[in-house]
Amino acid sequence: MANTSPATPPAPSFRPAGILLRGDPASARHDFLARLRALHLEDCVEVAEEEAGCRFRLRDERADAWVPQGDTTQLSRTLHLDIERNDEDLEREILIAMLAAPIVFDYPDYVELAAAVRIRRNIAQAARRTQLAFDTEEVNRPTDCWTYSEERGFTILPGKPLIDALRKATQPDASNTLYAFSCYRATEYVILLGIAEELAVTHPALLQQLQRQWETRAIMSGRFHDVFLREYGSLEQPLPDAYYVPGERLWFRNPDERSSDIAGYEGSWVIYLGGGLFANFWKRNQPYTLTGKCVEVFHWRHGAHIDASGALVMDEAVVEARTRETLGDAEETARILQRMRRMRDPQGVYAEGGCIDASREYPRCVCPGTADMVLPSP
Repeated sequence: MANTSPATPPAPSFRPAGILLRGDPASARHDFLARLRALHLEDCVEVAEEEAGCRFRLRDERADAWVPQGDTTQLSRTLHLDIERNDEDLEREILIAMLAAPIVFDYPDYVELAAAVRIRRNIAQAARRTQLAFDTEEVNRPTDCWTYSEERGFTILPGKPLIDALRKATQPDASNTLYAFSCYRATEYVILLGIAEELAVTHPALLQQLQRQWETRAIMSGRFHDVFLREYGSLEQPLPDAYYVPGERLWFRNPDERSSDIAGYEGSWVIYLGGGLFANFWKRNQPYTLTGKCVEVFHWRHGAHIDASGALVMDEAVVEARTRETLGDAEETARILQRMRRMRDPQGVYAEGGCIDASREYPRCVCPGTADMVLPSP
């Protein structure tokens, strides 16, 4: 007898929300389409005027072919982009991923969107050049341009340019030295550098405010997020697990309760470089794939042990060996990914969730007249 059970329905097509440019729709259409035309992307975009402005989104057939189910990690390979050596190819990947956004990117005008793309490019390129010494307790900076106090954090010496100071602290090509950071603080420096490089061209007055701010008091942690970043996606409306745009910050959560008690191993903050790769601040020539990062975080549970003093610490050699062994076994890798590529549990919960966060972070607006970065009073 023939099998009459119903066939499994196909997965629904992924429908991008794209980019909304507010203000004059005619101006937005003209300016953005001119840039897309220069990048040979105009035919890939659907444009619609709305009450709020003009919306641009990747056509459904291109989304199905290029970002299936919202997966942007294969864009460079699919389109043969050389994002490491070609700035326009990196811009192409950024724009295609944004045009495929499942939650709309909302900008006041095209000028602000263009600045946002350049900042993302700056951040991705700076993250690729960054190499640091991992340390959650002892931290340091170049003493010729940085100083430290408990009250103010690391600040730059008066007259030392912020951009140069950030490069020297994070890029060994500029300093010939590796400085000690946590991964969270490292992402702040890389993001700040990407913003400052754009402000030098677009909004010098705001760059001078940043200069004075970092000569006075560092902005860190939750306050850094509030001042400089927007967050999109949530546990109620999560982003697809493989949706990433170059130049944004994200978190891989450690879903193992025991090893997450070790300082620095609660999770891993990274910058998405594009091309399916995430920055590795400790070994910049070995960026992470999504698979590699998930497997490494999974094996933190095996590197956790009690040292001679009775403290719970991490043995990185064990983690590296277990990660290498797993990645050489396709079946074991698939088994681990089945767990780790689940959405993370809520804060404080360690149940069936994986390491994938529901949200991503990217910089706020920076242009004169539309900037929404409000620096705290000195």
